[in-house]
Amino acid sequence: MAINLQNTDAVRVNGIKLLAYGGPGAGKTCLIPTMPNPIILSAEAGLLSIADAGLPFIEIDGMNTLREAYTWLHDSDEARQFDSVALDSISEMGEVCLTQEKARAKDPRQAYGEMQTIMQEAIRLFRDLSGKHVLFTAKLDKSSDEIGRIMYAPSMPGNKTGQALPYFFDIVAALRVEKDAEGVVQRGLMCQSDGLWQAKDRSGKLDAWEAPDIGAIIEKIGGAK
Repeated sequence: MAINLQNTDAVRVNGIKLLAYGGPGAGKTCLIPTMPNPIILSAEAGLLSIADAGLPFIEIDGMNTLREAYTWLHDSDEARQFDSVALDSISEMGEVCLTQEKARAKDPRQAYGEMQTIMQEAIRLFRDLSGKHVLFTAKLDKSSDEIGRIMYAPSMPGNKTGQALPYFFDIVAALRVEKDAEGVVQRGLMCQSDGLWQAKDRSGKLDAWEAPDIGAIIEKIGGAK
């Protein structure tokens, strides 16, 4: 068997793939213009906040459209002009997928199982998209642990899918909006977990809090083109 010896420098070639999640109005979509030369795959009617950014987008109204978008990004010469891809949001795409599967399945449990399989496959495909940075945005999920603490994590339909989502990524950041000591509202990306908010940075290059600028994060990790 031939061994395919590779080099960690390929990480930069393949792009940085990260997940950012937050509550409604936190500004998840506003992260997209901070990416280098992005195209948006939009499953939400929430692009008004970046209407003046002049960014191209593909409306995702079903899983067939998502698959077609992946094939275009992977194979077409036209797609080479883009350095980044934003999926906004993966939570909404999961809801679209679940709705379609419920229409096909007789048993709702079967629909959730099919949705989980389809969405995990889609996430892997876009995560492994070579030569492009990829941002997945997700909605915020709140739950209580066994001692009553409120826990915050990325949201996906179905418990198994939501629990598995962070494991697909090296970078998981929570977009938080908080007031400082003077009462001024501040936005930041939390890149290290505090035990309540789910976050992680496998690169080891990010601070606990980063400015809401994906391009700056990509450059800091070493993935800038």
